[in-house]
Amino acid sequence: MSRFICRLAGVFLVLTAAGIQAQDYPNRPVRLVVPFPPGGTLDIVGRLLAKDLQELWGQPVVIDNRAGAAGNIGVDVAAKSAPDGHTMVIVAPPVVTTPHLQKVPFDVTKDLIAVVQTALIEYVFVVHPRANVNTLDELVAAAKKDPKRFAYASAGTGSGQHLNVELVRAATGIELNHIPYKGSAPALQAIMAGEVDLMFETSVSILGQIRSGKMKPLLVTGTRPLEQLPGVPAMGALFPQHHIDGWHGIMVPAGTPRPVVDRIAADVRRVVLSPAVATKFRELGFQPTGTGTDEFSAIVRRDLERWGTLIRANRITAN
Repeated sequence: MSRFICRLAGVFLVLTAAGIQAQDYPNRPVRLVVPFPPGGTLDIVGRLLAKDLQELWGQPVVIDNRAGAAGNIGVDVAAKSAPDGHTMVIVAPPVVTTPHLQKVPFDVTKDLIAVVQTALIEYVFVVHPRANVNTLDELVAAAKKDPKRFAYASAGTGSGQHLNVELVRAATGIELNHIPYKGSAPALQAIMAGEVDLMFETSVSILGQIRSGKMKPLLVTGTRPLEQLPGVPAMGALFPQHHIDGWHGIMVPAGTPRPVVDRIAADVRRVVLSPAVATKFRELGFQPTGTGTDEFSAIVRRDLERWGTLIRANRITAN
């Protein structure tokens, strides 16, 4: 009995210490690692979050850009940091796709905790008018009649734009020629010039071209149509078995106490869903979510498996 009481007391002390740590968190500057260069989308998102979290916490939230290796360098820096909540990293789907394309120095499900999903990323599958198709059904029919007819651009092999098209191909059984470019900007320039026929692009980057008639929308990601494109079908509704949402979110090193994780999740959610930040997110083509730790962790595990299945089935390898 005395041994049981000692164990119970030990557990109580650990939980009490963790609770005190969470109440005291943060007690010094917090580093938010952005695994991509300054000026990029995740950098913009990180700085939006840092500004409001700094005001909320009364401690500096410092952006640390650690670009390179498709985001692996920055994620690895965070994974190997002290597990006390004072180092966070903002991540996007490459954290679950890149491990299937090349060797990475971390295990996203063992070395990191998926704390909170900040937003879903809205993409639109567009076609250049010269392709003479107006709907997804027309594209599928034309591509089945002439499998070599259509080419699509992406920001590179294994990029979100590439993998999203592979999802469409898996769902429809059509053949499309992949033309990888070195980044989104040259890929977008290529489709605007009519060098390629198709491309997935973020809604904020392509809506202006759609409204001007320079691009035609065929499909949107997500489970329901975009408010700005009410007549365009949603991929999740058409092909629920072949649909994976794009997202970004916050992770911390494994071993970070759960009360600290819960504090970060609650405070980031508060910031993400605040009117000012939510409005800015929507302007960037994101749907703010603030999805909590348990659900976000399940999403990460699910997407790691689903993207891996797609990548292996199509024998996709990094350049």
